[in-house]
Amino acid sequence: MEQDFEERKDFMKETLRRFEHMLKTDAKEFFDLETYEQVAEHYLDKGEWDKAFKACELGLENYPYSLELMLNKAQLLANRNEFEPAMDILERAALFHPGDSEIPFMQGAIYNLMGEYEMSVHILEGMLDVAEDKDDIYYQIGQSYQNWGKYEEAIRNYKKSIQINLKNEHALYELAHCLDLIGELESHLDYYNELVDQEPFSHHAWYNLGIAYSKLERFEEAARAYEYATLVKDDFASAYFNLGNSYMNLSLYEKARQNYQKAIELEGPQPETCCCLGASYEKMGEYEIAIRHYREAVKLDSEWDDGWFGLGICMSELERWHEAIGFLRKAIQITELNPDYWLALAETEFRLGNVVSAFEAFEKSAEIEPTNPEVWLKWSLVLFDQGNYSRACDLVQAAVDEMPQEADLYYRLAIYLIHAGEYREALLNLEIALTLNYEGHAQLFDFFPELEKQKALYRIIEQYRGEQ
Repeated sequence: MEQDFEERKDFMKETLRRFEHMLKTDAKEFFDLETYEQVAEHYLDKGEWDKAFKACELGLENYPYSLELMLNKAQLLANRNEFEPAMDILERAALFHPGDSEIPFMQGAIYNLMGEYEMSVHILEGMLDVAEDKDDIYYQIGQSYQNWGKYEEAIRNYKKSIQINLKNEHALYELAHCLDLIGELESHLDYYNELVDQEPFSHHAWYNLGIAYSKLERFEEAARAYEYATLVKDDFASAYFNLGNSYMNLSLYEKARQNYQKAIELEGPQPETCCCLGASYEKMGEYEIAIRHYREAVKLDSEWDDGWFGLGICMSELERWHEAIGFLRKAIQITELNPDYWLALAETEFRLGNVVSAFEAFEKSAEIEPTNPEVWLKWSLVLFDQGNYSRACDLVQAAVDEMPQEADLYYRLAIYLIHAGEYREALLNLEIALTLNYEGHAQLFDFFPELEKQKALYRIIEQYRGEQ
């Protein structure tokens, strides 16, 4: 059997060599229908769309009635947004193969891509009486309704798909997504738990229960669900990866590391997994090891901006500021509108004394995400450290106007106003801060090391607590 496999492998390798030689030289080579179909399938699996398309075209020149080649060519045309030619091929396929269910299924899927949702649903629903894989039909109907913005109908069809086939991972995932979109995920937790009760040895059921809890940010329960999924299926790489994410959110970084490592062992290094593994080491303060994994992520995919960002953060932690700036700017070059990247760059530029560049980066971060208090607090702190209390106050006041419910902004404004000698205004802002979040007053004392000032503030805080 092993010998047969090696022979088939060698035959396919030689076939691909002949096919690519034919493409380069326009030489005439003979391939039977099965070979054309295998070649097209090979390139489809590899994501080499142009070669797959050429295999379909050449194959159909010689074997114009091949259903598989017509379906593959139609799919490739749809991938290019060439919908009309794709539909023409499917109509021709329907003439030659009138009873085949794959043709209307693909027509329904393409109408969905075209935005013709009503036609898509009509065609797909018409298949339900005769189709064998009804779960796939219901799933595709759900997709059409979801893209149409009719989430209740999408949910109903995803549930029908899952009722027929609990292993339909796509239906399970999209169901959770739709429920999350309309704010009904928590009310459907009983539904997910019922799936687990029905099939306690279904890793899919446990996994999707974990997804539901994750979306609700109930990470302890999510972790338990993912753990059960890995107990049922001990080579379930996605469950180990999500389990790692849950532990990261619970600040259990060593456990997160173990699960990311397990995911890599099972499915090989992927940019996202390597990045997450690097982040777990970064959180544990093991920056050199984190750097190694971030480097592996960007080696696997040079456009993986999270990897460049992780390298920049680790270099900053190691006070290798120049290297940090290079990596952060690379991340920004890939994804310019990420406010976290600009904020990290701003802090690093300031560390190097590049005040103008730092302020430009702070401004860009605030422009992208004006409702992130951290940006305004860090930006204003730079001005405060320079003794520019008035400008620091102006910045935080602008943030308060944008986010009037953020207690930390009022506390910081009170601090800056006290240093600026504006005691009355400081007291007014301090009272608002105490009203919004009394416990947050502890941050005041970091800015006033003098014991006497601390005592004065403490008296005001205690007095205010008495008025609560």
